[in-house]
Amino acid sequence: MAAFNLTTSDPSTFILNGIPGLEDAHVWISIPFSIFYIVGLFGNFMLLFVVGKEQTLHKPMYTLICMLALTDIGTSTSVMPKALCIFWFNLKDITVSGCLTQMFFLHAISIMESAVLVTMAFDRYVAICNPLRYTTILTNVRIAKLGLVGLIRAVLLMLPLPLLLSRQPFCANRIIPHTYCEHMAVAKMSCGDTTVNRTYGLVMAFVVIGLDLTLVALSYSLIIRAVLRISSKKAYEKALNTCTAHICVMMTSFTLFFFSTLTHRFGQRITPHVHIILANFFFLIPPVINPIIYGVKTKEIRDKVVKYIWSR
Repeated sequence: MAAFNLTTSDPSTFILNGIPGLEDAHVWISIPFSIFYIVGLFGNFMLLFVVGKEQTLHKPMYTLICMLALTDIGTSTSVMPKALCIFWFNLKDITVSGCLTQMFFLHAISIMESAVLVTMAFDRYVAICNPLRYTTILTNVRIAKLGLVGLIRAVLLMLPLPLLLSRQPFCANRIIPHTYCEHMAVAKMSCGDTTVNRTYGLVMAFVVIGLDLTLVALSYSLIIRAVLRISSKKAYEKALNTCTAHICVMMTSFTLFFFSTLTHRFGQRITPHVHIILANFFFLIPPVINPIIYGVKTKEIRDKVVKYIWSR
């Protein structure tokens, strides 16, 4: 495949170098990346289509699944188009404003996804611990309001990072050894003092995830206590089964997040190309796995998807 050398010394741009040390293999690396991206888009848009089309699925739980699908589409789309342009066409240039914009949306959507997972845990808590009041406590309007709160939280928490970086002087060497504008990678391009940026970014990541994980753990501790009181084996298994999909999605998302965050800051012994590949898969794996999990574990969605596939 032809590659166009469009690197530049323009001070208003950064150069995303892709995967250092594996430049000759960029085209081959792009194959699994593009497959994961396309499959993730297809799966999540299928979920959105089925839930939107079926009136019987216009319920809070499925609204939350759609919100999760939107965040999955958002995170992967924030990263992959630019990464594939680097792999296929060697289009490495990105303006400083474009880089900060990508960084903002990438991390803000990730924070939003964490809020959606917390709301889903609360949804399961109400469904199991207070089923008779489920329809009055959790309505579609209330879920929409909780989603708006999560969006505002994500914007307010993330906005200081690009604003602080935009005031920093950047060095002459503007080559970022990455496929996207990750906060710490961009901060390392600064010639000024980035202590505030580094501290705020690290504290924000662990406070947000720490708070969200605490709320999820609280919800599930109450769920487990309620489930253990169920005498009927059938009801016991049904209650546990309703939580399985959410637990799988949550473990996948939070495990990958912690691994990516910790290795970027403290994993000096991990070679750069390994870290960058794994960091990209952090944004590719959940969008592929989440629709599969909900498609397999949620009977209503599975039946509707099968109906639309076989009716064609």
